Amino acid sequence: MARDREIEALVADVDLFRGLSKGQVKRLVQASREALHPAGKEVATEGLGALAFHLILEGAATVSKDGRVLRTVGPGDYFGEISMIDGLPRSATVTALEPMTVLALPHQGFEQVIDADPGFARHLLTTLCARLREAEARSAD
Repeated sequence: MARDREIEALVADVDLFRGLSKGQVKRLVQASREALHPAGKEVATEGLGALAFHLILEGAATVSKDGRVLRTVGPGDYFGEISMIDGLPRSATVTALEPMTVLALPHQGFEQVIDADPGFARHLLTTLCARLREAEARSAD
């Protein structure tokens, strides 16, 4: 029970989901599952479909594109949000640096949550528009 509340708090802190109601966050967590990945495993591979959002609960991973490491991610960081939303192939490769536990929300579970809650879909659209505006402002500089 305490673990569920910890996970819900982590999900609620993800910028993409910040501002959702407790019930909406709970539905996201219920549509997810924990997954364990050994060190060295490619959790997501650039160009391939995996169709899930991953929130790192424990461990660390590298994110690379075209074979070049871009950054290291750890607890509280996430990846796969774009593929979760649009269902298209991964834009980067994520490789576990050490044993890693993630909360995985598959594309299908995400779609079920959106279909059941139009308010969640509106929130997500607003958040994505804000991200787009930020990206446009950075590219204009």
